[in-house]
Amino acid sequence: MKISVARAADALPIARMSKILIEHDLPWSWTEDRVGAAIRHRETAVITARNGRRLAGFAIMQFADAHAHLNLLAVAPAYRGQGLGSQLVDWLEACARTAGIFDVRLEFRANNDGARAFYEALGYSEGERIRAYYAGREDACRMRRDLATHRAALSGISEHPGV
Repeated sequence: MKISVARAADALPIARMSKILIEHDLPWSWTEDRVGAAIRHRETAVITARNGRRLAGFAIMQFADAHAHLNLLAVAPAYRGQGLGSQLVDWLEACARTAGIFDVRLEFRANNDGARAFYEALGYSEGERIRAYYAGREDACRMRRDLATHRAALSGISEHPGV
């Protein structure tokens, strides 16, 4: 499996995968044009995972001054359970740390227990529930992760002097 930065030609396959795997039963928001704009945007990282020529997964993360936002993450059903989703998130979190950003946020459908378990396993903490977030009819759960705390735990070094 090869993870790399998305190219302009990836916009339509990513948009289609988003419609099928993420936006099913909702109005199509991440169209080819929107994904293409994200690929071109300087403060957004769009990455793909490929098995040969086949798109196995993708992720989109937008970077701001103080935080990063994981906009989309999808792995094709045939590739789930192999650690690919974790690899995509790890790749983007490494980009965030390199940029000096340690606060990562995301949302997912409140009824998506699989997403909740996945992100919790990666160290994300559940925050608020947002009513009618998706198309005015479906709730979302917001989660976040403090990458500075995670880095300190891995290294055994406190981020706070005198502690």
